[in-house]
Amino acid sequence: MSTVANIVNGQIEKNGVSAAEAKKNETAKSSELDKEAFLQLLVTQMKYQDPLEPTDNTEYVSQLATFSSLEQMTNLVASSDLNRASQLVGQYVTVKEKNETTGEETIKGGKVDYVTVENGKGYLNIGDAKYSIDDLDSVVDQKYLNAYNLANEFMASLNSLPTLANLTVGYKDIIDNLTGVLDDMSTYEKEFLSPASIADLRKYQDRMAELLHIEEAEKDSKSENKDEEG
Repeated sequence: MSTVANIVNGQIEKNGVSAAEAKKNETAKSSELDKEAFLQLLVTQMKYQDPLEPTDNTEYVSQLATFSSLEQMTNLVASSDLNRASQLVGQYVTVKEKNETTGEETIKGGKVDYVTVENGKGYLNIGDAKYSIDDLDSVVDQKYLNAYNLANEFMASLNSLPTLANLTVGYKDIIDNLTGVLDDMSTYEKEFLSPASIADLRKYQDRMAELLHIEEAEKDSKSENKDEEG
């Protein structure tokens, strides 16, 4: 029978070990392998060096010191990255999402539910999506994020409409819904909409009223014709 994993300090525990600890163990193992590989290369270099012109010992020490410094810097960056991501758990943020096909960037937002770590990199888990800490755009309050998301949904629905010339009564429900959303918006929420988008909705409302009037007139005309024929 499956069980629900525990979440401690915004991180998932697996078999009693948090994601951060598990990743730390994996990183430690990976570092040991890197050291082992480096030492093997160093031994091989010493083994096949020219016996008549042996490499100076100070050069080996320098190589080892350079490797250790690089490893410490990498670990420091990974630790800083994780701490940064962990501090965002429970906060509302906006992140940049890039379309791999078009290269276009869009802004998404939500509350950071928990943080995961992959290959030393921190990831923010927002709803069902996961974003790298590098994609963080800003940290915001819930009121701002709600207004921002509402404006995005409004614009997506408005942009789904055809041109005014191609508008039909079949789009009445969408226009009615947009009208209702706009009427229910607070003054603060309306600030997230451009004046041009609000003006566009007014044009659609006027055009829809014309189409409904035309449709009603055609129905009346057909009804009168039937009465005359009868």
